[in-house]
Amino acid sequence: MKQGIAMLLAVLFQVPAVWAQGAKTQVLWLGQSAFRIATPGGKVIVTDPWLLKNPLTPAKYKDLEALGKVDVLLVTHGHGDHIADAPALAKKNGIPLWGPGDLNMALTTLGVLPPAQLPRFNKSGRISPVPGVKVTATHAEHSSVYVWRNPATDKDETHPGGEPFGYLIELENGFRIWHMGDTGLFGDMRLVAEYYRPDLVLIPIGGHFTMDPVDAAYALRELIRPKFAIPMHYGANPLGKGTPEELIKALGDAAVKVLPLKPGEQAEF
Repeated sequence: MKQGIAMLLAVLFQVPAVWAQGAKTQVLWLGQSAFRIATPGGKVIVTDPWLLKNPLTPAKYKDLEALGKVDVLLVTHGHGDHIADAPALAKKNGIPLWGPGDLNMALTTLGVLPPAQLPRFNKSGRISPVPGVKVTATHAEHSSVYVWRNPATDKDETHPGGEPFGYLIELENGFRIWHMGDTGLFGDMRLVAEYYRPDLVLIPIGGHFTMDPVDAAYALRELIRPKFAIPMHYGANPLGKGTPEELIKALGDAAVKVLPLKPGEQAEF
């Protein structure tokens, strides 16, 4: 009997090693900065869900049900093209909306979600929203406000949105994804890369509000040097003119593999 129990425990303790070696990370781009990340441990992470009114969202994902069960919801800042559908997703899944601390304080004050669904943290803060997954808030060179429709007046109001974030997401098997949020170039990209060593960078390339392809190529080639990069935040707004082709050209022979996904396509790692 004891021998049987010992064998069973041995098998159980081997399971994490099996999925860590064999299970894949799936990164699905949904347009702008919205991604659905399926982790090796079977969790689903959604970032910056602007889906219902995003012109690039695939028709299937105009229905939030298509995302399936969401375990972790991350919002980088308060602009509508990043947070628009986040409150609805939080309510639907009964999960917290993780975002910049002062943004979540504004959402709490406005009654967008119950306080329990609006936890606060700040840059360099690290959370473990589900077992095996770690999320660290990183700097982003951008701005943030939250536009709220006041039901009493039926008019829009602009409220402070805290400081914008990026997110360093470490999955159960150690694979690290840096969702940079909306950002321009800043020198400490090198520090973030050297300290956290991201394998995959989700990087804005549209220009005007963020880095353009030339800026993004410099960041990837000189400052971050990841294995993989997926360009984002372009094409949904006429001002976001940058393209993956321009990014690849600007990178030259840099040892970064760019994965130019179309909305609705996914990469596996």
